[in-house]
Amino acid sequence: MAGARHVAIIMDGNGRWAKRKHLPRAMGHKRGVEAVRALVRAVKHIDLECLTLYAFSSENWKRPEEEVSDLMNMLRRFIKSDLPEFIENGVRLKVIGDWRALEGDIVALLDDAMAQTADGDRTLVVALNYGSQQEIVRAAKQAASEGDLTEESLAAHLDTADLPPLDLLIRTSGEVRLSNFLLWQAAYAEMLFVDTLWPDFTPQHLEQALEHFTGRERRFGGR
Repeated sequence: MAGARHVAIIMDGNGRWAKRKHLPRAMGHKRGVEAVRALVRAVKHIDLECLTLYAFSSENWKRPEEEVSDLMNMLRRFIKSDLPEFIENGVRLKVIGDWRALEGDIVALLDDAMAQTADGDRTLVVALNYGSQQEIVRAAKQAASEGDLTEESLAAHLDTADLPPLDLLIRTSGEVRLSNFLLWQAAYAEMLFVDTLWPDFTPQHLEQALEHFTGRERRFGGR
């Protein structure tokens, strides 16, 4: 089997990591950002075109206001601190979801980061204020307004329309569910659920997952 072109990860377990270490949840999120940074740095050494990370779901607004504020501040710092490295390493940033509903300064930071990294040859996709059911509804409405609603026309209006098909979806922390993430895109993706909590997930874990992927037989409904 050919190697994976597009891998997506549900980054789960920051809170449990912090709880096990008797630390505030904010420390778990901080370590989670460090895990993201290490993974993005490793992508240039891995034969992978696209990495999609589930950073903040449309349901995450239900979390305590202080925690949401901490997450948004971490996002601001991450964009500002890591943008030069993205450019240097040829990483193109793409954001999916209803991210334009975020605070104005974050939207401006993201717009600028995507513009400055547009020429990158590997893509980091960050799902922000993202919900897959909402994405499918938006795409269906757009496709229907332009003519016949088909699988092809709907897919062409998804946030991921310009990305390679999803090959492998990983969820950390031992939970076995998709949590409203890439439901359409995952129709024929391989799935891997690992017990590792996200702050402990390393580039080596990703490489092992990719090796596991190459050993699977993908039939896409055939024999």
